[in-house]
Parts: sequence; structure tokens; C-alpha cells
Amino acid sequence: MRAVVLRAYGGPEALVVEEVPDPVPGPGQVLIEVAVAGVTFVETQVRADRGPRRAELPAILGNGVAGTVTAVGAGVAGSLAGSRVVSTLGGYGGYAELAVASADDLIPIPDGVSPEHAVALLADGRTALGLVRAAEPKPGEWVLVEAAGGGVGSLLVQLAAAAGARVIGAASSPAKRALAAELGAELTVDYTEPGWAERVRDAAGALDLVFDGVGGEIGATAETLLRDGGRMSVYGMASGTMTTPGTRVTKVPWPSTDLRELSRAALEEAAAGRLRPAIGLTLPLESAAEAHAAIEARRVTGKTLLVPRP
Repeated sequence: MRAVVLRAYGGPEALVVEEVPDPVPGPGQVLIEVAVAGVTFVETQVRADRGPRRAELPAILGNGVAGTVTAVGAGVAGSLAGSRVVSTLGGYGGYAELAVASADDLIPIPDGVSPEHAVALLADGRTALGLVRAAEPKPGEWVLVEAAGGGVGSLLVQLAAAAGARVIGAASSPAKRALAAELGAELTVDYTEPGWAERVRDAAGALDLVFDGVGGEIGATAETLLRDGGRMSVYGMASGTMTTPGTRVTKVPWPSTDLRELSRAALEEAAAGRLRPAIGLTLPLESAAEAHAAIEARRVTGKTLLVPRP
């Protein structure tokens, strides 16, 4: 099969398509013919050896895939063969034509949901849904969503707006801010420009809730916008530094919910037409380096996907 192999840490050009042996499902595993593989910001950090985990090289990156089960290992029901599924892979193996997944991690793709949308919601959907369940935005509350044009941020905008909150979407490009507005943000700001925090204060006064997926200086500034006791939901560090909220505000903990249940719920919301993932870039497997470069340059609005076969 063809797969994108990382043999040495480095820039996007370190991702090279090679012919490698087909994986074989072991006990409790299935083989998936990959229709779509998700690409994440964390994977760009792992590729460059500056991420939250270190890959054992050579490695095939990619954690989330959607496709069709083509074979099953020992102890797995043969009836799974032919099923449309989406699954995590334990962090590796997704940038390929075939991938092995644990049968326990499989989630059926509901009717009416495309493989592209299923992958876009697998991790981002469960993250956004879990964050919103924990933070509980309420009608009339002012909520700031950072990186509002990204995979998780665009979903947070939709979920918070659906809860009746007044959403402010912060993003770095006109296209991302336009997407946030389309999805329900009442106000959008460019958090790369000086004075963005003042714009938020002028419009909303003190905020009730911040979803911080950026960290660094932006996360620290966002924290100052919260009222005393306001809620801060920290889930990412796109800037490289995770925010540590002070005692003046309330840090929202992650909900004690099964991740697969959250992914299933996100897919069901999509099937019902209540949640729409934003897909900004879809590329062939050979263009994995281009996908990483685009994500690192903040050029992508929404989710980035790889398609192994035309």
C-alpha cells in the first residue's frame, strides 16, 4: 500500500509517500480501507519533534480515519466486514491507504453523514461537545471562542450559539472570521491585531466564558476579559504554551464522559443537521506535506483532510 512515512524529524518536506507492506489486523482488530484521513495541528508538532508526544521513527502519522472494514482479526465478528466506520488509531497509521484499528474503537457512520464529515467530527466533534457540556454556556452569556475558524472552534461557535449564548469569534483571517459569523458569532475580532481585547470589552463588557484553544499571549489576554468568577475552558496550545488560569476565574474541568460516546453524539448531531463541520482543505495522500505547511501557516479555515485514493 501507499503511505506517508516520516523517517526523520523536520519540516513538512519530511513527509514522503512510499510503498510499504499492507498492515494485518491482529486479535481484536480490523483492517480499514481508508477513504479519508484527518490531519491535525498536533501532528505537525509531532513531525517537527516539538509536540506533546514523540514519534518512534519511522512513523506513519494520522490518528483519525473513515472508511470501510475489509478484514477482521481473531475474536472480531465477521459481520463487521463491509461496514462504514470512523475510528481513532492510537495516534499513528492514518496517512495510508489501509489502517489497522481496534474493533472497540470503531464508530458506525450514520446514514446521511459523509466520511469527510465523520473524520472532521471524530476528534474535533467530541472535543467541542465535551467542552460545551462541561462549560454549559447559557442564554444571554457572552462567550469568546478563540481560533473560531478552526476545526474545534467552528464547532464551538455553533454549539454555544445554539445554547443561546452571545458568541464572539476570534480568528486571524477574514475568511475565518466570516465563517465564524456565518455559524453564529455575533461579533468577530482579529486577535493578531493590537486592540482586539478593547473591541471585545467595548462590545460585551466582561465575558462570562472563554474557550481557549490558543494559549500563550492570546490566552492570557482572553483571561483578563473574564468577569470575576467567569469560566475559562482551556483545551489547546496552538501558540506553544498552555494557559494556566489564575484564581480570579473558574477553570472548567473536562467532563467525565466516555470519548466514544461524545464522538457518537457529535455524529448524531450532524446526521440531524444540527452540527456542520467546516472542511477547509482536502488533498491527495501525496500532498501531506502541503497539508502540514498550510496548517502551520494558519491558511486553513476548518478541517484539513487527506484522501488516499482518487
